[in-house]
Amino acid sequence: MLMITNSVDFLPHHRTAVLASVDVVGAVTLDDLNRPTPCADWTLLDLLAHMTVQHRGFAAAARGFGDDAELWQPETVLALVTADPAGTYAAAAHDVLDAFARDGAADGEFDLPDFGPGAKVPGAMAMGFHFVDYAVHGWDVATTIGAPYGLPADVVAAVLPLALAVPDGDFREATGSPFARPVDVDRGGDFERILAHLGRRP
Repeated sequence: MLMITNSVDFLPHHRTAVLASVDVVGAVTLDDLNRPTPCADWTLLDLLAHMTVQHRGFAAAARGFGDDAELWQPETVLALVTADPAGTYAAAAHDVLDAFARDGAADGEFDLPDFGPGAKVPGAMAMGFHFVDYAVHGWDVATTIGAPYGLPADVVAAVLPLALAVPDGDFREATGSPFARPVDVDRGGDFERILAHLGRRP
C-alpha cells in the first residue's frame, strides 16, 4: 500500500495536476468517447466515468460520508458524461478540490469502499492516492485524443515518490485496475518513470 506521511504539502501540486486534467478533458468531443485508451479494455467514456466518479467519491470521503458505495459506481455518471464530458468532469474536479481544501480534511479518515467493505484510510494518504491517479489519468486522456500534456517540474517532483511507492503485484492484472504491471523504459525523465512504473508506455 502507498505510504505517505501526514503532511499535505503536496496539495498545491495536487491542485495543479487536477486542473491540468480539467484542461485536457475540456478538449474531448462526443466523437472521442469510443476511442480506446492506455487503460486496458477502457474506452474514453469508461475512463472519464471512472475519473468523474472517483472525484465524487473522494469529495464525499473528505466530507465524512464516503462510505456510500453507490457514490463510487461509474454507472451513476455514464449518462452525464456521455451528454457533457467536459462540463460534468470539471464540476466533479472542482468539487473534490474544494473538499480537500476544507480545514481538517487531511486529519481524519476517508472511507474508501473501493478498497473493500469498511475500508478506512488516513486522509493525507487518501489524498496522495488521488494525486497519483490524476497526474497519470490526465496523460491517459491526452494520449487518447492526441493532445499535448505536461506537468510542471515541481508537480512531477512532488508526485514521483508517491507514484513509485505504489506496489507491484497481481492486483494490477485484475479487471478494472487503474494501473498495469510496470514496464521497462530506457529513456525519459521523471514523469516517464512514473508512467512506466504504473504500466504506461510513454
